[in-house]
Amino acid sequence: MPQAKFVLATDSAYRLDLTVWALRRRGTNAIDRWDAGQYSRILDLGDDPLRVLVKQDASKAEPTLNMTVQSRTGIGKQATAQARLLIQKMLGLKVDLTPFYDMAGSHEPINALATQFAGVRPPRFPSVFEGLVNAIACQQVTLDLGIVLLNRLAEKFGKGFAGDTTTQHAFPAAARLAEASEGAIKEVGFSYQKARSIKELATNVAEQRIDLDSLEHTTSKEATQRLLAIRGVGRWSAEYVLLRALGRLDTFPGDDVGAQNNLQRLFHLSDRPDYEHIRRLTSGWRPYQGVVYFHLLLDRLHAKGVI
Repeated sequence: MPQAKFVLATDSAYRLDLTVWALRRRGTNAIDRWDAGQYSRILDLGDDPLRVLVKQDASKAEPTLNMTVQSRTGIGKQATAQARLLIQKMLGLKVDLTPFYDMAGSHEPINALATQFAGVRPPRFPSVFEGLVNAIACQQVTLDLGIVLLNRLAEKFGKGFAGDTTTQHAFPAAARLAEASEGAIKEVGFSYQKARSIKELATNVAEQRIDLDSLEHTTSKEATQRLLAIRGVGRWSAEYVLLRALGRLDTFPGDDVGAQNNLQRLFHLSDRPDYEHIRRLTSGWRPYQGVVYFHLLLDRLHAKGVI
């Protein structure tokens, strides 16, 4: 099988396992896989899908990340370079959290979380489109169900890469979902409204009616306004995309029920905090509210015995 191998630069404190779990959210995630200490993902960058494998080698004085890109037909230099840049972004390899740790040192109980999960980096979805579909899928349902729906969407519409024992699927490209009917998307398990929102979003992206990539270069306020103009996107979805797709680390999705529960436990609050309460609670962590969000997620996964 054609493949290319190289080492990804990182620092000695980096933890691939924690970063991947912050990206995956649940162990049932079949798009971003974690098996025996190895991260795997199928990327749809052209005609043929690529399988990316990343593993951390901690046996050396300076731990390294070894990345392998595999193809069934052949790997061009451009596709390899593109895959490398995407993985660097997705796994937060260019993010320096030194200022966050300095801030956390004077904010208990954040300092305890920062110490316990030292080495995690804020992950990102590879595209704003994928972030939006994730947000739509997870609205008003449990995260567990949202992940199941996304797995089904990838299995039905994403390009597959057959391994030795299983086939892993890429997240569907906008063009592929644009070709699908609302009914076909709904068959995955989505409500009519969600299927309609996903279909309309995919069509608008595929036909270049909206430019999601340009959001990288806008302020968070402008990005929020543009996201809210998309069917099916409300405040929680917009903030979710700001953090998880655009990497705006000063964003804490205040309407996130899971995050509300996590903050209630962290601060031993009698009631679950609402949006405005969360804004007040997190204001002292600026500009790293979103980094705390990921730490709270890991804390909950740890409490459940997942990590």
